[in-house]
Amino acid sequence: MEADYFTGPLGGLTDAEWDETAQGHFYSSAFWLRLVALEPGAVSGGAHVPLPGGGRAAVPLAATEPDGMTNPHLCWHDQLTERGLPSPASGGVLVAQRRGYLAHLLTTPGADRVEAAGALLEAVRSMPDPLGPSGAPSGPARVAMYLTTPDVLALRAAGVRALPVALTADASLAIPEGGWEEWLTTMGSGHRRRRVRSEVRKFEQAGYRVEHRVLRDCYADVGRLAARTEQRYGIAGSADAYIEAFRKHAELAGDRAEVLLCSLGDKPPVGCCLYVRDGDTVYLRAVGFEYEQLLGAAEYFNLAYYIPARMPGVRRLHAGIATPGGKALRGADLTPLWLLDLTPGSPLEGHEAEIQAHNSAFVKRLTAESPAVAKALDTEEWQALCTKGEWPTPGSRVAGV
Repeated sequence: MEADYFTGPLGGLTDAEWDETAQGHFYSSAFWLRLVALEPGAVSGGAHVPLPGGGRAAVPLAATEPDGMTNPHLCWHDQLTERGLPSPASGGVLVAQRRGYLAHLLTTPGADRVEAAGALLEAVRSMPDPLGPSGAPSGPARVAMYLTTPDVLALRAAGVRALPVALTADASLAIPEGGWEEWLTTMGSGHRRRRVRSEVRKFEQAGYRVEHRVLRDCYADVGRLAARTEQRYGIAGSADAYIEAFRKHAELAGDRAEVLLCSLGDKPPVGCCLYVRDGDTVYLRAVGFEYEQLLGAAEYFNLAYYIPARMPGVRRLHAGIATPGGKALRGADLTPLWLLDLTPGSPLEGHEAEIQAHNSAFVKRLTAESPAVAKALDTEEWQALCTKGEWPTPGSRVAGV
């Protein structure tokens, strides 16, 4: 091992060294991991290992005490038990970053994916307990969350015995070269195109004033509004805490953290969308609304999708998890994201039938939401790996890995 796992958010590497492995994965970039490390609730780090023949593999980490992860989406014990599945201990090491809900195994260009997965697996399993002994027979849990299918396949080929558990669907919208008008034609259904045009028209007629700002100039408004939305969906947190978090975010991000603010007349903003633009992709980071003051003019979809989609040069919106139905109706592609327990002797081993049943039921629930979702899920990745549960056995390679 070249550096300590928890020597800073990059495990002791420089930003340039880390980004050589990130290869454009924004939520695994040095910039993003340094932002995430500002948040309380866990200790950020990074595992990185040299590979035979040169190159490096890496993955972000976060160490947490039992029940120490404040974000419910990252509490693997709760996520598994809610699905009726056995779970490792709640404390340990999260193999992912703590914000973004999209994790990757990282390698320098040209590295063998399975070889890299095996090296990272060995490193993560053998690392010293970052927060001290846990009392569990195998030590603290090592759980990867929000992994993409190719990385799950690589880890299975490297020897992980537990089956992956479907967590959620990741949504992204491709904006063609022709921009907004061509994007509308890709929706296929005339009804869906008319719906989008109607929502844009309704928002414009409502009389909202929309400002394009940078976060450092409006972090107090963003914090106040984001807290309202988080509270609406069951995530506790005071407005003051959110304001302070976004102040720190703005301090590090500078001009990269941009905001759309939505107001009525000269009143304080009633809606916001925080995003980061990386190349031709807009990563939607946070929205917030004073719901009692909204006019019912599709404020969310206009701020989060329709206005960013019309920005010059934008070719992709990364919309993340949650509300796949609404995103699919607006042309989003949906790809599965997984929990994979890397803990030696995982309690999920031997429960293949239950995991496959969960994964199948997960796809069926999504498909039942709407024809648009069903169409977005009608891909080889979903059908082969969720519905049928045809995962390769540990140690076997599959095409493309």
